[in-house]
Amino acid sequence: MDINETSLPGVGVRYDFTTRSGRQIGVISHRSGRRDLVVYDRDDPDTCQEMLHLSEEEAEVLAEMLGGFRIAGSLAELQQQVEGVGIDWLEIAAGSPFDGRTIADTQARTRTGVSIVAVLRHGSTIPSPRPDFVFEAGDNAVVVGTPAGIRSLAELLGS
Repeated sequence: MDINETSLPGVGVRYDFTTRSGRQIGVISHRSGRRDLVVYDRDDPDTCQEMLHLSEEEAEVLAEMLGGFRIAGSLAELQQQVEGVGIDWLEIAAGSPFDGRTIADTQARTRTGVSIVAVLRHGSTIPSPRPDFVFEAGDNAVVVGTPAGIRSLAELLGS
């Protein structure tokens, strides 16, 4: 079985493969340490049908359950640490303290050193949102910063 590895500049690495039944499954390994398990649409393999966001610990548990190798994960983490800057997507979940509040209210740059460079909302991209931009539950903030900063902002946003 072939595993395709795709570098996602500023984000991390995507690994995907096609199962015997024809389903395409992938894992996005973010610089921040987060892992996304992705199941692609059966009719359109470029469209994500389902995405599960996993913490580092959750990804390790799933890998152990599936009999995965920790060496590959350690090498990916080392590569991400060397590069130093990451791009990630942080969801504003229902119940987030910033649902209905502005970017300025987060004080993201001051608190974490991370910049919010875009927001994805209902399939549209809002590039370079202003400080008075109001978040809604379901928004995904596209952020740039160090892995540690991104983790801190994820905690702050309740992601």
